Amino acid sequence: MEVKDLKPQLVFEIFDEITKVPRPSKKEEKIRQYLLDFAAKHNIAVKTDAVGNVVMSKPATPGHENAPTVIMQGHMDMVCESNDKSFDFEHNPIKTIVDGEWVRADGTTLGADNGIGVAASLAALIDPDLVHGPLEVLVTVDEETGMTGAFGLGEGMISGKILLNLDSEDDAEIFVGCAGGVDTTCTFKYHRSQAPTDFQYFKIDIANGLGGHSGGDIHLGHANANKLLARFLWDLTQKYEVSLSEIDGGNLRNAIARAAHAVIGVHTSKKEDVRIMMNKYVADIENEYSGIEPTLTIDMESVETPDFCVDATTSINLIRALYCAPHGVVSMSRELEGLVETSTNLASVKMKPDNVILVTTSQRSSVESRKWDIAHQVEAVFQLAGAEVTHGDGYPGWQPNLNSPIMKIASDAYEELYGVKPAIKAIHAGLECGLFKSVYPELDMVSFGPTLRGVHSPSEKMHIPAVERFWQQLRRILEKVADLKA
Repeated sequence: MEVKDLKPQLVFEIFDEITKVPRPSKKEEKIRQYLLDFAAKHNIAVKTDAVGNVVMSKPATPGHENAPTVIMQGHMDMVCESNDKSFDFEHNPIKTIVDGEWVRADGTTLGADNGIGVAASLAALIDPDLVHGPLEVLVTVDEETGMTGAFGLGEGMISGKILLNLDSEDDAEIFVGCAGGVDTTCTFKYHRSQAPTDFQYFKIDIANGLGGHSGGDIHLGHANANKLLARFLWDLTQKYEVSLSEIDGGNLRNAIARAAHAVIGVHTSKKEDVRIMMNKYVADIENEYSGIEPTLTIDMESVETPDFCVDATTSINLIRALYCAPHGVVSMSRELEGLVETSTNLASVKMKPDNVILVTTSQRSSVESRKWDIAHQVEAVFQLAGAEVTHGDGYPGWQPNLNSPIMKIASDAYEELYGVKPAIKAIHAGLECGLFKSVYPELDMVSFGPTLRGVHSPSEKMHIPAVERFWQQLRRILEKVADLKA
């Protein structure tokens, strides 16, 4: 069976079309054109703003013109992670697979985050049987790498006072709050030195970790490949003179690093000692992550003498900083049980032109002061190591409103359909809702969606039965709001 044949068919047909349109963050031209073409095909009013956000609008079903306007909101970009480094996300469609009750991709991220939310929004606009008040669909750009679409939302683009964010990942849950976040970039400038010719060089390769979303999955304890690599390198430097030639790990600020590698050298007389150390290290990691990281691999192989090495001072400072840099859950919420309050992700380590190594981290917290506290701890660590540290502008959290009218409507809708009262939660991830609320403080908002697992990694998958429940809940919410008076 193909994805387009799944139920609810209208939603899955549109989702199938979306998976065929390349849409990396910051390169959304093709998916934006798809949205504009969709609007033209179905005679739907559409407009864009300076940053590329798209808003479609549809009048109410006759007799419901006085109902409040509802905004359905999602983002058009997707995280691009693949097991095959040659996969071209800018030009290739996502290859989808129906696997039992799940939809997944063939070795890449699926893009259900947030393709399924966008698909449901568009389906609602063209569903001939849906009774609704005035509708707006807001599809933003670049949610995954900075929320620049939400930051730059043009004045007058939306008029509704109720917003349904369709970018959550758990069936039978309604989210009414989210964490704020800030990214931190640490820059090391190094000098090239000649690679010693009496050294044996090795490539250390950590791969196939589960990774995951640095907000939603941070509590699962998945291995961070950057931390594992730094740990072994630090162990080496405590016993031997080590030359570092190459280092690379992780990719995106909001993904836990699944892979990392380094090319290092030790004196030829110590090469067997290093192999013994590696064997012991692998055994330790397998023991520590037993049952948590079933596919993680750590390998080491001999390589040729490299063209250069990083100067010794920068090399040891970088290794020390990476080893002691915090990563993972920092604190749990005292208000909502099970909610991570504050965390930090050692996201990526990249060698750049002009003898620069960039380390990127991402901090999150539902408490603004603690968000900056952990960001400043990261800053202090890397400043001690001689790096130049800068912080991004960050984005605000979304304070829960447990008296929200739309929260009650969304909860009642699910309970009426399925006899289960959905959980009311906040999420330890950045939702665009926080930014919308800061500009449009009168907005009444909730976030919900179908069950997704492994988002931001090639193991991403979407539960098919949950999509049906998500779709019916969305329809019921729109029908219930249609009976209200603005």
